Amino acid sequence: MKVGIIGSGDVGRRLGQGFAAQGHDVKLGTRDPTKKEVQEWLKKTPGTVSVGRFSDAAAHGEVVLVCTLGAAAEAAIGLAGEKNFDGKVVIDVTNPLDISKGMPPGLFVGTTDSLGERVQRRLPKARVVKCFNIVGNPTMIAPRMKEGVPTMIIAGNDPAAKRKVGEILVAFGWEDTVDIGGIDGARWLEALTALWVRVAMNVGTWTPAFRVLRS
Repeated sequence: MKVGIIGSGDVGRRLGQGFAAQGHDVKLGTRDPTKKEVQEWLKKTPGTVSVGRFSDAAAHGEVVLVCTLGAAAEAAIGLAGEKNFDGKVVIDVTNPLDISKGMPPGLFVGTTDSLGERVQRRLPKARVVKCFNIVGNPTMIAPRMKEGVPTMIIAGNDPAAKRKVGEILVAFGWEDTVDIGGIDGARWLEALTALWVRVAMNVGTWTPAFRVLRS
């Protein structure tokens, strides 16, 4: 499968490594393909990997991930070219975290709207699934914790797209996925991330995760 990743920060590079390790053809999209971190990732990541602009990554991918900072997500999509997302599964990994008043963060959009919904509105012909945003990037691949494997929670309007994302999660080592319905569920997944930050600050590690326990 060809995978395009919009964003070359820690999250984008980590997920790119995960897809490349599964044998997929990964193109990392960035504003500056020459920057040090991107070139180091290119050299050190085994598999079929390449680097280009946002538009290159969006055009390349059969599945496209949006992994930018939340405040940059819509601008990055504009630079990538909305038509390059048409008909594709788009995994939205962004969070609308607002640290303008310091830590812990608030949200610059929430409860009545979400970044997930904004991405879907910006890309009406794409099939957006909110996923991966509720854990830190070290936990996104092979999420083995001391107490077991956490739960990944997803949301999106298209059932087939969510099934595809579920297959990706299984390949990445996620054993438990909960689908909370339409893309409006992103409101609560993004709010959960703000809570995740507070938990991480309290327990002293940036790798906590949540698990749904059933009676």
